[in-house]
Amino acid sequence: MPDVNAESQRVLPPTGLAGRLAVPGGILAAVAGAFAYVGTVDPNQPGHYPVCPLYRMTGLYCPGCGGLRSAHAFVHGDFVAALQDNAPAVLGYLAFAVLWTVWVVRAARGRPLKLGLGPVHLWTAGTLLLVFTVVRNLPFGGWLHP
Repeated sequence: MPDVNAESQRVLPPTGLAGRLAVPGGILAAVAGAFAYVGTVDPNQPGHYPVCPLYRMTGLYCPGCGGLRSAHAFVHGDFVAALQDNAPAVLGYLAFAVLWTVWVVRAARGRPLKLGLGPVHLWTAGTLLLVFTVVRNLPFGGWLHP
């Protein structure tokens, strides 16, 4: 005999335009709040944010080092400084904007977001981040230091 309570507790997808846009809107609010905070609290001033643990223990820059400074510069419209602090982060901001826009358009039309990323895409992104990390820690990669 089927469990009636389990069937009545099934979560239904949101209906209506407002329901379909609730999650993308919430994600945008969270990201905008984070960028507003980083834009207000300058990461170039000591004491506001913790130091990267990898950098603190080894003196090596991880792929995320300079990401907060990059976000701060990006919020203030200094795109050259943002790229100098962490170029992959800036590419990530732009990719997020494009992906979020596609998500909103598809959600407004009642269609799910399908990325279609395969292992090749993920391995390529991982390899590029690894190469970036290695090069920024070599003597000739000093121009990639945050």
